[in-house]
Amino acid sequence: MRVVVAAESLGVQYGGFWGRSPVWAVRGVSFSLAPGETLAVVGESGSGKTTLLRALLGLVSTSEGSASFDGVSYSSMTDAEKLAARRRCGYAPQDPYASLPPTLTVFGAVVEPWNIVKGKGSKGSKGSKEGDGADRARALLAEMKLPEALWGARVRYALSGGQRQRVALARALVLEPELLLCDEPTAMQDASTRGEVLDVLKRRVAAGAAMIIVTHDLLLARRAAARTMVMKNGSVVESGESEEVFERPKHEYTRALLAALPRIASQPLHHERHPML
Repeated sequence: MRVVVAAESLGVQYGGFWGRSPVWAVRGVSFSLAPGETLAVVGESGSGKTTLLRALLGLVSTSEGSASFDGVSYSSMTDAEKLAARRRCGYAPQDPYASLPPTLTVFGAVVEPWNIVKGKGSKGSKGSKEGDGADRARALLAEMKLPEALWGARVRYALSGGQRQRVALARALVLEPELLLCDEPTAMQDASTRGEVLDVLKRRVAAGAAMIIVTHDLLLARRAAARTMVMKNGSVVESGESEEVFERPKHEYTRALLAALPRIASQPLHHERHPML
């Protein structure tokens, strides 16, 4: 089976300057993900979740172990090869205020990656032209339930946090990525839009994309992914099928997280849609 993304004893270390001891942001993480699979990575703030995503994109250097995309380790790639790999990925960072170009319109922010990668007015790898990018951007904005009246508005002035987050997700999807990396993708959504956003992402997985969702929301993780990985202080303390992790947690940290959400034990599994999602 093809492996889209993998980590092997992955470690990322920060610091170690001016006589200070270095800190392991991520250490000893191993997993692999195939097309059509979703992995949820859960844990409290500071557990290393976002650093892990950045390492899986080759945006931070590994201090030990390796991160690979489509069977090739980032450490063996040239800069051009890393860029080509990232263009096959869709990354939606946690902060949509910092990740979106503030001077562009909503439509412009979504179509921009297509124009950069494919080239305005030129044919892409599949014979596509700029107009195809515009069509995809419009379709994604409609799928994300962004009112058409906002499409021509400037990102800086016109959007709420939840709307910005949906624009950032549409921007991440416009190139039809093989790997989706979503950092807290529903954190700014209310109950009426959370499920819509999750449905959009799950349709991409059903079409063959692999997806990693980073979240502190255990309820979201349970419904979004068949597999869950629990991180604490940069290390994986528990990993496995979501049903097993949530119904029969083995690590005390996982049990503590679940104890903070006592209603989760009675909730349906990830393949059953909850009314709040």
